[in-house]
Amino acid sequence: MNYKIIVPDTSVLQRVCGTNDSNLKLIETALGTSVFACGNELSVDSDRTEVTERFRFIIDRMLDEIADGSSELTDYDLVQSILNTGDSPSGKYYSKDSISIPGGIKKVFPRTKGQAQLLSAMRTHDMVFATGPAGSGKTFLVMAEALSLVLSHKANGIVLTRPVVEAGESLGFLPGDLQEKINPYIRPLFDAMNALLPKETVRRMFESGIIEIAPLAYMRGRTLNDSVIILDEAQNTTKEQMKMFLTRMGENSKVFITGDVTQIDLPAKVPSGLLHALKVLRNVPGGIPQISIQEMTADDVVRNPLVKKIIQAYNDE
Repeated sequence: MNYKIIVPDTSVLQRVCGTNDSNLKLIETALGTSVFACGNELSVDSDRTEVTERFRFIIDRMLDEIADGSSELTDYDLVQSILNTGDSPSGKYYSKDSISIPGGIKKVFPRTKGQAQLLSAMRTHDMVFATGPAGSGKTFLVMAEALSLVLSHKANGIVLTRPVVEAGESLGFLPGDLQEKINPYIRPLFDAMNALLPKETVRRMFESGIIEIAPLAYMRGRTLNDSVIILDEAQNTTKEQMKMFLTRMGENSKVFITGDVTQIDLPAKVPSGLLHALKVLRNVPGGIPQISIQEMTADDVVRNPLVKKIIQAYNDE
């Protein structure tokens, strides 16, 4: 019995196969069975679950890396690195975990050890703090996991919120209705959603109320059950706002908080609610098993390599 994967782009399929099928031969050796390329299909000659799952993992990772285009490895070295899942000789890190979003555009893989640890934390904890520099993937992974939970019917909805401080003016002075006022501040979350799902699916989820935008100031008094609640740019919350937000969590909910503690836009004498929460919750005697604090670094940045160098330069200043 053959397990098949369709690769519509023939140029990508050629890269997966390698020169004279050199990549396929590596994969065959790793799987212990034959791999075939026919037309726009790749197939493995096995009906064993462990073989077909690893075959799917290898091809998915290759397609993901080729589409990303940021890998400095040759396609042959890329296959070798993926086969050596974990800390490979190439210095690349490949996790076996991934996020599958029903109806999604693509499967999402963590690209660094820090991202893999964040994904694991989201799977095993009810409340996760993810801090780190711009480009470390925290917002993207959090959004992907939230969409996966909702579209696989493990949660009923997603609530997105973010403090509004960057513009130096209140929502009341911005044009439009409430959603139009808050939309510019939620733009990174929109971008993540549109990269993960067809735009029509995202639109329907908003229209049906499955995804809700809730300005932080409007959340007081609510209890959010059966939801995934995301607080982005949490470094710009005050202590009072953070406490209020954390206590909105209801039954069967997950809370994901992201922020960059090096980009606090609050007035000088106003302490960051994120920094305060990290200190308070980290110092609870015995810890709180349901809470995880994940601290990402410049090593987790997956944007243009120049971004990582800029962050490191500022850190070394």
